[in-house]
Amino acid sequence: MDALDAPGFTLRQLSYLVCAADEGTIAAAAARLHVSASAISEAISELERELGSQLTVRRRARGLTLTSTGADVVARARDLLASSRELETSLRGAPGELVGPVTIGCYPTLAPTILPPLLAGFGRAHPRVELDIVEATHDRLEGRLESGRIDVAFVYDTLVPGEPRRAKLFALPAHVVVAGDDPLAARGSVRLAELAERDLILLDAPPSSEHTLSLFAAAGVTPRVRHRVQSSEAVRALVGRGLGYGILVQRPANPASYEGYPVAMLEIAPRVPPVGIDVIWPASPEPTARTRALIEFARSLPWPGRP
Repeated sequence: MDALDAPGFTLRQLSYLVCAADEGTIAAAAARLHVSASAISEAISELERELGSQLTVRRRARGLTLTSTGADVVARARDLLASSRELETSLRGAPGELVGPVTIGCYPTLAPTILPPLLAGFGRAHPRVELDIVEATHDRLEGRLESGRIDVAFVYDTLVPGEPRRAKLFALPAHVVVAGDDPLAARGSVRLAELAERDLILLDAPPSSEHTLSLFAAAGVTPRVRHRVQSSEAVRALVGRGLGYGILVQRPANPASYEGYPVAMLEIAPRVPPVGIDVIWPASPEPTARTRALIEFARSLPWPGRP
């Protein structure tokens, strides 16, 4: 076939196949793309006929799975679709101007620290880049980077599904949060053993919960968990009310809870290893120019705890 001859398949067929592979069922892909299930099914069938290979196994009760050939086609299709999107967006702006979407994933407890300076500064520098935010814990990031639904993410440096590329932004050790009128509040530090008989308000969202419990395990202490919540602000709010103490990594400048009750931050003695905060992005395909610019901008900011 001549290099200028168009292939017999279309980008739409490829996009339908990729979406169906990501979602696991034709119905879910149809809901995501706002098209009929029959349209997606027929597009995949036409693609299989054109390529002369079976790409999927479709069972009504078990959804859709890829054959080995289908997995290879999906991987190549991701690159083709990314390149076609870049061709489209590159024509919208002046030469050198960054234009188009970047979807940012962020661990929820990092969002108040990471997102304000990032969105404000990068938004001023590149006003035609559309920044979309997805707050998600590490376990919910699985597949989203690889599928291209998230371009870049800000996470703790613990295990993240897949093998993304990464760069460290900063690192902070965990600290103890107590109510402002707690007798410990006037101290600069506290040993975990001193908290064994106190009530813990546990930030129960992976990997924060695992990290907190590992600190106690290393100190030979079994914490007494009174309440489990899924946001750092909820931890600080309950601590401010005097319902227990908390273990957090992020250090808000505001010395009060959401309700205005004073809280105090204490270092853990002996000092515990710091927790790294990383920016990660997919290993493939290559990030767009605007995504690369956002990564470099994030790495240039004066984050707290940065060496």
